[in-house]
Amino acid sequence: MAEYALEQLRESIIMGELEPGTPLRLDDLARSLGMSISPIREAVRQLEALGLAKHVPHQGARVEPLDVDDLRDLFEVRLALESLAVRRAAARITAEQLEAARGALDELDVARAAQDVRAAMRAHTDFHFALYEPCGAPWLLQMIRPAWDRTERFRPALFSAAGELQDRHREIDGRLLDAVSDGDAGRAAEALYEHLDLAGRFYGPELGERGIFARAPVPA
Repeated sequence: MAEYALEQLRESIIMGELEPGTPLRLDDLARSLGMSISPIREAVRQLEALGLAKHVPHQGARVEPLDVDDLRDLFEVRLALESLAVRRAAARITAEQLEAARGALDELDVARAAQDVRAAMRAHTDFHFALYEPCGAPWLLQMIRPAWDRTERFRPALFSAAGELQDRHREIDGRLLDAVSDGDAGRAAEALYEHLDLAGRFYGPELGERGIFARAPVPA
């Protein structure tokens, strides 16, 4: 029940249905999900651990506001960890694991064509983790997952509309799959960098003129 509640609340935050600053009142959430308070309390704790909610003393938990500097930090962490994962996976992935990744990418195409944002985001996650899991290091996956989950709330922009950026994103995913399939670790890491760097164009208004991996100079 707690896992179900976590997934429902997580998606509501990611999709913007629970806006930044919204109080996460246990009684209200329990009624809306039709369950007792206990699993809701555990789900809210997990949201706090994921950085999607924050406990405010004497007020309870609230949905954590979006923060551009936080976004930059998360993408730098993701670049380091996920690059390592795809490099390792390129040398270890099996035919069965490649087929699972291709299947997830096919599901992503179907969801995009149907304009089903939730299904597209799930398929996108399944695709990337199908490529990361063959890295052979469970601890690495455990480090990747929190950063991935925290950037999910920025991700609906990738799938809520059709256009040149969305098509570019899909093309890079295809090249990432091909590189891992060919066992080319360098090409896989390069495709992953392009994949993450593309976020700078999706979030252009928030990031200003600097890309996702660019920072303002530190004052002397």
